[in-house]
Amino acid sequence: MTIQIPELSEETKRASLHQTLRDLPAGDPWIFGYGSLMWNPGFNFKEQVPAVAYGFHRAFCVSSFHYRGTPQKPGLVLGLDRGGSCRGLAFNIQRADAEQVLSYLWQREMTTGVYTPRFIRLHILAGNRPYIRGLTFVANSQHPQYIGDLTLPDMVKRISEACGQSGDCHDYLARTVDHLDQLGISDGSVHRILREVKSYRAKQKS
Repeated sequence: MTIQIPELSEETKRASLHQTLRDLPAGDPWIFGYGSLMWNPGFNFKEQVPAVAYGFHRAFCVSSFHYRGTPQKPGLVLGLDRGGSCRGLAFNIQRADAEQVLSYLWQREMTTGVYTPRFIRLHILAGNRPYIRGLTFVANSQHPQYIGDLTLPDMVKRISEACGQSGDCHDYLARTVDHLDQLGISDGSVHRILREVKSYRAKQKS
């Protein structure tokens, strides 16, 4: 079955972007990355530091119909889902660059509205710094692309077989895990998924 998800209108995205720009905290803004933004941010920043978001965890809970899959064979990408905690990277950008950077992120992350932009509390894990508020993209559990109840075998099959405009879904997972390893971040769930995907793909080739 082919699933069609309508894209947000440019007017809707623009209104969301402008509201977020109005809500920016004082000073140079922070952006929290937990998936591909960690290894492919795509924007200029002053500094990147490890950080923890509390109350959310990294999860393969978003169906991908374009970047890492197709409407006929959807892939899976990461979302920030409720509960637990998540270690990732916080990027500090110049306030003068905020509109340009956020406009880029809106085009990248807000295509269909499966992500909700939110300011969340972050604990910076570098130096003696206070907690800060950072912008991130939380999975919208009411959106038709949200798929938070997949079993591990279903996740593995999707990730192993799907490919989209940005490449294989398996490559997305592998690059994320590789970057987590480089940062010394242990995330048992995504590491386990990668092990299972490697096993699945090896069996398909044998």
